[in-house]
Amino acid sequence: MSEVAIELVERFPGVADYRRLRAATGLSAKSEPAALRGLANTTHGVSLLRDGEVVGMGRIVGDGGCFHFVVDIAVLPELQGRGLGKRIMGALDAWLRANAEPTAHVSLFADGQAKHLYAQYGFAESSHSVGMFYRV
Repeated sequence: MSEVAIELVERFPGVADYRRLRAATGLSAKSEPAALRGLANTTHGVSLLRDGEVVGMGRIVGDGGCFHFVVDIAVLPELQGRGLGKRIMGALDAWLRANAEPTAHVSLFADGQAKHLYAQYGFAESSHSVGMFYRV
C-alpha cells in the first residue's frame, strides 16, 4: 500500500490544529485566547495536509513592510526527516522573495539543529545582534 501524499497549502491552520501541532512537536504551549489573537496577525502561512489532517505548519508575522519574523515551523515527529520542513521553508521563502520589500529585515529564532535548515535559505547568525526574549 502506498503512503498518502502530503499536500502543501498556502493557508495557516486554525487554533485547534495550531495548538495540537505545537504540543506534539515540543513547542511552548499557547492558550486558546493567545492563539486566537496571534493567528489573526499572520502575514502569510502554510500548512501540510495528509488526508485533510494538518501535519505541518509555518508562518510569517510582522508589520508587512519593514520586519518579517518566521515562526511556528513544525512537522509531526513521525514525519520529520522527510524534507517536509524544507517544503515549508521553501514556500515561506518564495512568498517573502515575491512580496517583501527589498529593505525588509527577515529574522527567526532557530532551535537546536534547525539552524542548518534555515541556513539553506540565507539565514545566518548575526555577529552584531543578540536574540533576546522574555515570557510574560
